[in-house]
This record gives sequence, C-alpha cells and structure tokens, in this order.
Amino acid sequence: MNPSLKRQLLKTFAQMIDDLKDPKEVESFLTDFFDEDELEKYIKRISIAYWLKKGRDQENIKRNLSATSKEITEAEKSLKKEGIKLALKKIEAEEWANVWSEKIKRFTKKK
Repeated sequence: MNPSLKRQLLKTFAQMIDDLKDPKEVESFLTDFFDEDELEKYIKRISIAYWLKKGRDQENIKRNLSATSKEITEAEKSLKKEGIKLALKKIEAEEWANVWSEKIKRFTKKK
C-alpha cells in the first residue's frame, strides 16, 4: 500500500473509532469487524501487557490467558511503546474510577 494513502486511511479509521459513542458501540464494531480469532488475539495481547504491568508472573498469565512464552515476550516489548503505555493508562483510569464509584455507592447507602 502507498505509505501516504496508508497514513490517511489510518487517520480515517482512528477517527471512525473515536466517533463511536460509547463502549457498546465500540464492542459492536469490534465483534462485527474482527473474526473471533482476530478479536481474541488483540484482547489477549493487551491483557498480557496489562497483567505484566500489574506484576503478575508469567506462569499465572500462561495459565489464565492460555498465553505462550512468545506472546508474553512480545507483550513485554510492547510495554515500552507509547501507544501501549497510553492504552494501559486508560485501562487503569477506568479501573480506578470503577473502584471509587463502588466506594461512593457504599458510602451513600450507609446514610
């Protein structure tokens, strides 16, 4: 593919994803766009990176995600990439927001 066209198509693709309104729309797109194996591959890739960042050991990751040593090695390398760092920050921010949302709900129920 022509590199200039490739950059433009990537921008268009990224904009389309950004224009999806909420996680349900994104999930609908992802499950329709990717076949089951492709989707699992990408979900597994970011999950391995996330669990590595959280400090899980490789055996735990292999067992729980059915990950190979090669997949774990690739995920370890990806932890240095800015896009992966950003994605993991977004996951952690959502995780933090969910924890605090639950704490607030429990606090307000006690009153």
